Amino acid sequence: MQSFAQRNNISPYSFFGIGEEAAQKTVEEITMGQIGTAFNSSYKLTFSNPASLASLRFTTYTLAVENKALTINDGTSSESASAASISYMAMGIPIGTKAGFLFGIQPNSTVGYSLIEEIRENENDDTVTALNLFSGEGGTNRVFLGFGYKFPKNISVGLEAAYVFGTIENSLLNRRDGVQLATMHKTNSDIKGYTAKVGIQYGTKINEKLTLKAGGVVNLGNELSNDGKEYLFSLVNTGGDLVFPRDTIINKSFEKTIKTPLRTILSAGLGEENKWYAGVEYSFQNALEFTDNVLDQNTIASYDKSNRISVGGFYTPKFNSISSYWQRITYRAGFNLKQTGLVVNNTAVNDFGISFGVGLPIGQQLSNVNLGFELGQRGKTSNELIKENFFNFRLSLTLNDRWFKKRKLQ
Repeated sequence: MQSFAQRNNISPYSFFGIGEEAAQKTVEEITMGQIGTAFNSSYKLTFSNPASLASLRFTTYTLAVENKALTINDGTSSESASAASISYMAMGIPIGTKAGFLFGIQPNSTVGYSLIEEIRENENDDTVTALNLFSGEGGTNRVFLGFGYKFPKNISVGLEAAYVFGTIENSLLNRRDGVQLATMHKTNSDIKGYTAKVGIQYGTKINEKLTLKAGGVVNLGNELSNDGKEYLFSLVNTGGDLVFPRDTIINKSFEKTIKTPLRTILSAGLGEENKWYAGVEYSFQNALEFTDNVLDQNTIASYDKSNRISVGGFYTPKFNSISSYWQRITYRAGFNLKQTGLVVNNTAVNDFGISFGVGLPIGQQLSNVNLGFELGQRGKTSNELIKENFFNFRLSLTLNDRWFKKRKLQ
């Protein structure tokens, strides 16, 4: 658990709300442009749709790590930063030939920013009269449990429940030239609650080789509680990193809620089993709602409807090749365009990403190592916004085994 408490974000946009939403996807799904709602496999896990667990035939363990590299541009200058963290740990187990379940842990949202605002008496004056230092860290994690069951007519249905928990610390330090004491405003938020989603999948053979797959997921609306402390105090204006409170002005507790509306995800794809697959996915959701939340007490940001469209797929030259290791490598690629729902200075913050990667088999087994790369851009420099160019590297290890195998005596 402690490994998930490390700083795993460096984006200024994680300043808003409860941070940047983490993709609830496996590395394989992300490298295909974040598609996965319609896809299922007998030996690969997908986090998008719990209905896919009905197709699982091997006990599957998976662990992933990632490194985020970011270049931030405000129109006049740029900075670079990076952060590494664990992405998820999960295990899927088949139940007979018609069902399977999954449990694991992964980030739900991430916070990690450090911003400096310089204040001058006028735009043409180089003398800085005050500094505002914004910083934040933390986020929320989710422990999830999913179950899928296959009905007749190639219809699978699944359900996933998750417990969300985490802490977020935000602070604003104000220093003024010629003033002995500085002022700090700090909030410590303890966030927790439950989420759930239901999914459905359908597959049909078009001909001897081609299979058409379709899927849908509904993330049910939920409320997260936000209980914490708010502080406002003065401190000696030393200019260093150490904070020594002097006079406390505000020290109070708060109890608020964060409402997440229902999200719908639809997907369809066409492919040849264990050979290739190409699909498209679309998701949409109404705006987040905060009830007088201290995480959202600013006038420059608001929330609107969000949506995402993704296109991607994979190709494996020869899944069961004995003579050539290279023919068993899986190649993946895709792209996605997302309207995050965050609006800053009356400007929507959009996200565009291109992803690609490979799945490297381990020995002659179904286990594999997956490498994923993602390039993209978020935001823009107009209207006093920040443009981010990001490069994310992800690595996952997937191990497969058969449990409860009935042995025959010769």
